[in-house]
Amino acid sequence: MKKNIKKVILVYCCTICVIGVGGFIMDSLTESTQTVQVVSEKVLIPGGQSVGIKMDVKGVLVVGLEEIETEDSVVSPGYDAGIQIGDMIVSINGQEVYYADEVISLIEDAQGTVSIKVSRKEQILEFDVTPVKEYKSGEYKMGIWVKEKIAGIGTLSFYDPETNVFAALGHGIYESKTDTLLTADQGQLLPTEVKSIREGVSGVPGEIRGIFYGEESPIGEVKENCEFGIYSKGTNTDGIQLGEPMAMAYQDQVEKGPAYILTTIDGNTVEKFDIEITNVNRQKEADSKGLEIEVTDERLLSHCGGIVQGMSGSPIIQNNKIVGAVTHVFVNNPTKGYGIFAEWMVERGQKIAE
Repeated sequence: MKKNIKKVILVYCCTICVIGVGGFIMDSLTESTQTVQVVSEKVLIPGGQSVGIKMDVKGVLVVGLEEIETEDSVVSPGYDAGIQIGDMIVSINGQEVYYADEVISLIEDAQGTVSIKVSRKEQILEFDVTPVKEYKSGEYKMGIWVKEKIAGIGTLSFYDPETNVFAALGHGIYESKTDTLLTADQGQLLPTEVKSIREGVSGVPGEIRGIFYGEESPIGEVKENCEFGIYSKGTNTDGIQLGEPMAMAYQDQVEKGPAYILTTIDGNTVEKFDIEITNVNRQKEADSKGLEIEVTDERLLSHCGGIVQGMSGSPIIQNNKIVGAVTHVFVNNPTKGYGIFAEWMVERGQKIAE
């Protein structure tokens, strides 16, 4: 009897075509039919570049509270009413506000008590605040410092050529005092040149210091700030030097043992530094602490003391696959930190692309 051979080949396409990447799985073998599947792997372009993140936040962010000196007392109307640092002002007397200047103007023009709605940890709260007349300036104020923009430095995790999405940081941007995740409105992902690094020591995390450039032609347009990173649609992929494509590892392919990270500690040159994956916390739901890592590279240890602020997002590579990204440093031991599995970041990026 003549046998019929049926082959099923899955092909993944990106900037290059990868055919038959992965292992062969024998599906069903009978006397008459043999099915062979070639399972393709997710292919990404690893990052490691320092990037600047400039982002508008929805509403107006309360970044400080102050006392106002009036003609006969010193008061803080905003604080007394219950407003907190990290609150997002969304409306005043029913009028939506998006810019700090709008808040200042509405308060100065207010007659008596104003109704202020704020967003706080996914809750909408309403406060009645009575502005007071500052003695020296004669202006009416609530004793609240506000802004609508934030900026900082992180590290690019990867570029997904299939979805045209850049992923960075591996964790969200929060208001530090209230631990409130900020909601992105508009923003830019910008190339950054590292100028210096403050070394991390026990109890005091280090920090990357750099400058943004290329604002006239950003790498990407920020679409989301979530608990698993910053996600941007690519607008100028030529604005940053990208490496060679690399397969993504799923968490069941990750193991304890040697690995390395890609990151930038001088200028805009991406470098490779050795680490050890000391623990793998396999997860059914996404979390930013799936991996525990320790820096073993002597050069990185001597230059930075280990992991510093600004390295969040540095891709973690093991067995020539992207397994995750650095997310947090142990404050009391900067040689150690956490990482997020790459599959969670890819999953989030795919939602942005939909």
